[in-house]
Amino acid sequence: MESETDDSLARRVHQILDRIRCAAARAGRSPETVRLVAATKTVPAERIREGLGAGLILLGENRMQEALAKIALLRDLSPRWHFIGQLQRRKVRDAVGTFELIHSVDSVELAQEINRRAGDAGVKQAVLLEVNIAGEASKAGFSQRGLMQALGLLGDLPHLRIQGLMTIPPPVQRPEDARPHFRDLRELGARIAAKDMSSLVMQEYSMGMSHDFEIAIEEGATLVRVGTAIFGARHV
Repeated sequence: MESETDDSLARRVHQILDRIRCAAARAGRSPETVRLVAATKTVPAERIREGLGAGLILLGENRMQEALAKIALLRDLSPRWHFIGQLQRRKVRDAVGTFELIHSVDSVELAQEINRRAGDAGVKQAVLLEVNIAGEASKAGFSQRGLMQALGLLGDLPHLRIQGLMTIPPPVQRPEDARPHFRDLRELGARIAAKDMSSLVMQEYSMGMSHDFEIAIEEGATLVRVGTAIFGARHV
């Protein structure tokens, strides 16, 4: 098999950015309303460095220890880091203030722990609320009903900046089949926004990955998490 070159990585980055722009245009949106989060789980730091040179700006990590090591190795390039994986409560102290945005707040208890640690650190941590949009037993996240019931508790956490919602829809055969789930997330966000709670700002929708990010953009995604389409298949 032919080995990858730096040019091929740069080409894929540019292709993904072009596809984002085209999907935004189809939806009548400005391309600036959509940001690419490069999902870098298991990708070596030097490979990420090449990606940053090719135009990547936001990096998303799933595993805390792996993320902290890469943050140290890439500090000279000052990339912006998002945490996109399941966050364990015992790892919250490491996450607060380290990541520009935590995508995966999946319970009131986790939100409360982030709030406590952020208060201790003297910061306000930006987060998204993860929604189990299809009610899958195998996935974490708020149910739609459960999130609506928890809004009062979440809105009372002074050290959080709740910026919007995140979801991972069920696996589908065709990207188009994910569309109803992305639409449901946007509609849920609209219902929350209608509550007019100043502490719950529904401005970010993190949805869509390598196989379906264009459909997600057409349905309102502001953050798309793309890994395989940039870096190739993961080697866990």
